[in-house]
Amino acid sequence: MGGPHGHTLHFHAHSPVHRAPAHLKVLALLGFVLVVVATPRGWWPAYAAYLVVVLGVIALSRVPATYLLKRMVVEVPFVFFAVLLPFVAHGPRTDVLGLSLSESGLESAGALLAKGTLGVLASLTLAATTEPQELLVGLERLRVPDLLVQIMGFMVRYLEVVTTELQRMKVARESRGFTARNPRHWPVLARSAGALFIRSYERGERVHLAMLSRGYTGRMPR
Repeated sequence: MGGPHGHTLHFHAHSPVHRAPAHLKVLALLGFVLVVVATPRGWWPAYAAYLVVVLGVIALSRVPATYLLKRMVVEVPFVFFAVLLPFVAHGPRTDVLGLSLSESGLESAGALLAKGTLGVLASLTLAATTEPQELLVGLERLRVPDLLVQIMGFMVRYLEVVTTELQRMKVARESRGFTARNPRHWPVLARSAGALFIRSYERGERVHLAMLSRGYTGRMPR
């Protein structure tokens, strides 16, 4: 049985997509996204072909569709903006369900949704089929600057630590009877976010000093 393994986005399996070298998958994703972005709006057959390619890779990877769909919530801002476009765009208008919408806005919204969905789906497929450490090694093989790779590595390692700290702060607030219910409580949440940033920054300083005391010279040991 497959399941999460090593990271919240990774789905453990033994498919050909999982076994493919990480740097090749990164290059494939980058090329795919560039092609999708460069496709003019209105070329709906091309978008349909791209979707078939992505779905084919997902089927080959054996990652359940529901596993990816639950994580596509990151696309919500794109959807919200796309819904607004037909109402605020200029140009000839048409009636849809009794609403006066811009024709160019409808076309732009459709293209935005198509490109956003394809990009998010392809990125989630990469994350679901590649362990974080393998991804970092792949970026090194692609000659990404070492410092950027190290920063991304620490982001992956300490994301769960910061998330746990945020959860503890939430429990502490609720244990004192505080629950965010309306905009009047936003200042409290803002102060909590500031406190979390300071704690994370101080933790980073301590980790950096610990690394220096152990002989860190700018490159991480294998």
